[in-house]
Amino acid sequence: MTTLRSFLKTLTFLTVLVLFGLPAAAQSVLSNLLPDVQITEVVEGADSFGALHPDVPAVEVLGNGQRIGWAFITSDFVSTTGYSGKPIHTLVVVDDAAQVIGVELVKHSEPIVLIGIPDAKVKALVANYRGLDLVAEAETGGTAHALDIISGATVTIMVIDDSIIRAGLKVARQLGLGGLAVEAPDAGPRFEIDPEAEIADDWMTLEGDGTLRRLSLDVGQVNAAFAAMDDPRAGQRALTEAPETTFVEMQATLVSHPAIARVVLGQAEADNLANWLEEGDHAVAVFGRGLYSFKGSGYVRGGIFDRIVLIQDDVSVRFRDRMHKRINTIAAEGAPVFNESDLFKIPADSGFDPTQPFRIQLLVQREVGAIEKVFTTFDLGYQLPSQYLRAVAPPASAAVPDSVAEVTSQTEADAHQALWKRIWAGKTLEIGVLAVMLTVLTAVFFFQGFATRNARAFHWFRIGYLTVTLVFLGWYANAQLSVVNLMALFGSLVSGFSWQAFLLDPLTFILWFAVAAALLFWGRGAYCGWLCPFGALQELLNRVAKALHIPQWTLPWGLHERLWPLKYMIFLGLFGVSLTSIEQAERLAEVEPFKTAIILNFVRAWPFVAYAAALLIAGLFVERFFCRYLCPLGAALAIPARLRMFDWLKRYHECGNPCQSCAHECPVQSIHPTGEINPNECINCLHCQVLYQSETTCPVVIKKVRRRAKVGAAPDLSRDLSGHPNVTKSQ
Repeated sequence: MTTLRSFLKTLTFLTVLVLFGLPAAAQSVLSNLLPDVQITEVVEGADSFGALHPDVPAVEVLGNGQRIGWAFITSDFVSTTGYSGKPIHTLVVVDDAAQVIGVELVKHSEPIVLIGIPDAKVKALVANYRGLDLVAEAETGGTAHALDIISGATVTIMVIDDSIIRAGLKVARQLGLGGLAVEAPDAGPRFEIDPEAEIADDWMTLEGDGTLRRLSLDVGQVNAAFAAMDDPRAGQRALTEAPETTFVEMQATLVSHPAIARVVLGQAEADNLANWLEEGDHAVAVFGRGLYSFKGSGYVRGGIFDRIVLIQDDVSVRFRDRMHKRINTIAAEGAPVFNESDLFKIPADSGFDPTQPFRIQLLVQREVGAIEKVFTTFDLGYQLPSQYLRAVAPPASAAVPDSVAEVTSQTEADAHQALWKRIWAGKTLEIGVLAVMLTVLTAVFFFQGFATRNARAFHWFRIGYLTVTLVFLGWYANAQLSVVNLMALFGSLVSGFSWQAFLLDPLTFILWFAVAAALLFWGRGAYCGWLCPFGALQELLNRVAKALHIPQWTLPWGLHERLWPLKYMIFLGLFGVSLTSIEQAERLAEVEPFKTAIILNFVRAWPFVAYAAALLIAGLFVERFFCRYLCPLGAALAIPARLRMFDWLKRYHECGNPCQSCAHECPVQSIHPTGEINPNECINCLHCQVLYQSETTCPVVIKKVRRRAKVGAAPDLSRDLSGHPNVTKSQ
């Protein structure tokens, strides 16, 4: 029976196409996908499709010969591009009251299976949109429904959600469902951007006149929003910071207006922006600070920003990496210090109108399980103030409507310093522990002869120190440096350096300052050998492997020496890419497994976890495999480390010729067979300094000990056998 219904449905649909010969419908996504849909499984009481609408790519859904709704594919009306870069096709059926009576995910190319989410789970969530009231959505701007998201598929679900709402509203208006109708063109004045508009040059005035708009949320507000959710776990995982602590402050402005771009970005960056935008494109600048990032990190691996979306009536714009640029400096006087400053392009074909109100919707997430999250949203409303607009015919007789009110208003004294000082004050414990770690390490390096005198004690000291580095710096404080930091630093130096921007992350700032000093004294090994959490993880796992008698592989010197340059090639490649696209370089920087193993604790898509695990497994057999051959950060630090001023590691003349003890026991093979230590590869583990004093391993020390023993055992010829001094009698 099902096969017969499917055949009749397809035959009816094709007959309609032939009889009516509708080009618009024939070229629509609907016409291509409709034959694959079993309407009886999508809408209760439906048995077939009816006629196509002559002007809209929608088809009647029939039940007992009567129309009970209209079916359409969302990608015929709005952009539905997801992680894969391809559209997500969703079939939606709405009745005459503009109620959604059926939804089905028809076709997609999303990689959700790769991250362990069954396709059936996503389809089940999509089916829950049955009962959605599009009239209510039209009244609230698309926020009348609760947003349900599957952790790990955030972007995919948000694109589907957005497409159902936006496409549903377009269809309802075009078909006059639920009393909705296409809005008639405003008979009042029309406006366009006035490029000659005058503008203030200080940040405070720009905030006051509406050029900049703000969304400000503190911890108390966010905790209250989650506590009000149906899921009780959201309230149970409340943030522990003080309620008045800034959770996120976002400010936004439309920088495609040339005057705003010139004042906010500076003339040079405004010119670069103008060159970046094509005809009809617009751009919005978004600035953020506080505990929460409006960008997140999802765009690095997926190329799409999953926490913000621009919405204007039925238009929604989700930003991808190619639509994004960083802002390195803010030119406006008195500008606050922000954690994040970014430009987002609004494409010309999006339907965006810069003279009309829009909002930037922020998605806020909260972990309620190991890999499970709940979500809520907040809006930053914006409208370009009237002084930046000019009327077009007919002449303007009324002002542009007042802009959407700001969520909150906040003034700050000494804003440049207030934020980072507050962040530092909140990190007192972490800063104190790091200071102690750096002090201890500095003392060990300065007094390395004393520190390495007792081999057993130093062995356990190093294990303890690496454990603190891994657990505290890595997994607790997430203070893992990355080559991405260096690329961002270079970009800042080129476009305008600002201390405040780097002071916003206390541990990272302190670590980089310590690394810079250590490069002059000891080389890269001070960080790579002691303060790198991933390096510590590798070494600790290798020590466990040795304890379990897992065989250790020592690569032939010739092969080992030829593998050294790989990490330098990787670093130079990343650096070259960063000169043209920092976003692309950040994606390629996933060659570093730091984010997976340290920042995200292996809770990530399986390809990333498999890659990190493969490197760690290799490290069980070849100690610090990644550090030796692949780490671009180590390569980047090795280059300036050649300027170090001191050689602290002691050597004997016999080292390398004939003695090879240190070369054979060096954990990373940084000692040449000729005895020289390669400072570019040395991790300053000080094992060679332990051997330098070893009375059981170092041949030079053993010889000295034996020589001293012989001298101590030689008889004293100045006394006779009775112990009395010998006296030579004169003849």
